[in-house]
Amino acid sequence: MRFLIPLILFIVMVAFLAVGLKLDPREVPSPFIGKPAPAFNLPQLSDFGKSLSNMDLQGQVSLLNVWASWCVSCKQEHPFLMKLAKQNILPIYGLDYKDEREAGLGWLKHFGNPYTASGFDGDGKVGIEWGVYGVPETFVIDKKGVIRHKHTGPITEDSWQQTLLPLIIQLQKEGSPS
Repeated sequence: MRFLIPLILFIVMVAFLAVGLKLDPREVPSPFIGKPAPAFNLPQLSDFGKSLSNMDLQGQVSLLNVWASWCVSCKQEHPFLMKLAKQNILPIYGLDYKDEREAGLGWLKHFGNPYTASGFDGDGKVGIEWGVYGVPETFVIDKKGVIRHKHTGPITEDSWQQTLLPLIIQLQKEGSPS
C-alpha cells in the first residue's frame, strides 16, 4: 500500500506528459475567440496625428497582425503579407508591438508596407490586452469586430490555404446577400 500512491502519481504524471507531447506549441488557445476585440486606441505608426482603434476593425473581415522590427519570424512572414496586401482580399492592420517608432518606420520603408494602417504599441499594453504571447501573431476579426481566430507564428502559404483563407471566405459570406 505504501508504494501504491507514488506509483499512481507516477502513472498520472506520465499520462499528462504523453498528452502534452502530442500538442502543437504553436496552437496556443486564446480566451478571446468568439468575443469582441479588446478596446484600444493607438496612434498610427506612420502618422501620430491619426489613430487606429478596435472600431477600425469593424464593418468587414480583417486581419490584425502583431509584428515588430526586432522580430526574426516577422521578417520571414513579411513577404507573404506583402503578397496578401497586393491581392486585396481583406484589409490587414498592423500592431507594432514593443518596438521603437523609428525602427518600425525603417522596417516598413525597407521591406514594404502591407498594412492598411499600423498602430504603434511601444509599451506593449495593447498587445497584452489582446493576449499576445510573442510576435508574430495574427487575429482574424469578423465584420462585427469579434475575434474568430488567432494564428501564432508566421503565416505561411500552408496555414493561409488550409486555415485562414477558408475561414475568411466563410466570414465574408456571412451576412452578405445571397
